[in-house]
Amino acid sequence: MEQIVFETDFPKLNLLKRGKVRDMYDLGETLLMVATDRISAFDVIMPDPVPEKGKILTQISLFWFDVMKPVISNHIISSNVDDYPEICKPYAEMLRDRSMLVKKAKPLSIECVVRGYISGSGWKSYQESGIVCGIKLPDGLQESEKLPEPIFTPSTKEEVGVHDVNINFEEAVKIVGRNLAEKVKEISLLIYKKGAELADKKGIIIADTKFEFGIFENNIILIDEILTPDSSRFWPKESYSPGQSQKSYDKQYLRDYLISINWDKLPPAPFLPKEVVKNTREKYLDALNLITGKSYGL
Repeated sequence: MEQIVFETDFPKLNLLKRGKVRDMYDLGETLLMVATDRISAFDVIMPDPVPEKGKILTQISLFWFDVMKPVISNHIISSNVDDYPEICKPYAEMLRDRSMLVKKAKPLSIECVVRGYISGSGWKSYQESGIVCGIKLPDGLQESEKLPEPIFTPSTKEEVGVHDVNINFEEAVKIVGRNLAEKVKEISLLIYKKGAELADKKGIIIADTKFEFGIFENNIILIDEILTPDSSRFWPKESYSPGQSQKSYDKQYLRDYLISINWDKLPPAPFLPKEVVKNTREKYLDALNLITGKSYGL
């Protein structure tokens, strides 16, 4: 029977914050990160959860965190609930497969976005000026076209309900300092290239993605999630065709539905038809099964 978790309520634990998807608890030396089944679009949380989406995101992130260990360390201490502190034990069943015990890193105040293809807000910006986040791109690109080289296009990191704002590299430097900005740019491009190559072999194009980094014991580490359908555009390779929007294994399907009903992208979000929730879940599950090579029957 599928378990749905829209919001967690663990009275014995200290709730630090609720993000768009994740509930964070402060356990003192460590943090407990719980991926709920909430889904957001245009930075607004939908009223309907996507059943077991939190489990799907967690399993995809765990796969990629492991793959990227040679590139960069990450925040995971354990994702096995049996390893969690005793105070978490009453909530073990709800935490299973959808949570991580993580290091207490200090998050950087920028989102690190990498684009290998021109789509979304990047396509919109390119149509207006030929420039994306301060980077001049070649003339004549079509929507969804592959870029000559992946580009680093950072954004601000805003609170829930507020749109992140695309910025250029020099603006990122002003926020985090030149040294850190240069390092996360280099690491972001390395992770993206490695992830895109592996996904390509499994029939998925990773068009773009965003990473979050933190500082732990004076080192940059990867935090939050990595290369999931929530943080990336995943396109089926077999149906890829530049010059239009693409079929996807991500939340673009949900965004397209919301655009089709002329929602103004302001809270409160509309209730979603069961079919839209079901199809979104199936796309996420397809992504998990293709990427990991396992068959999850969630």
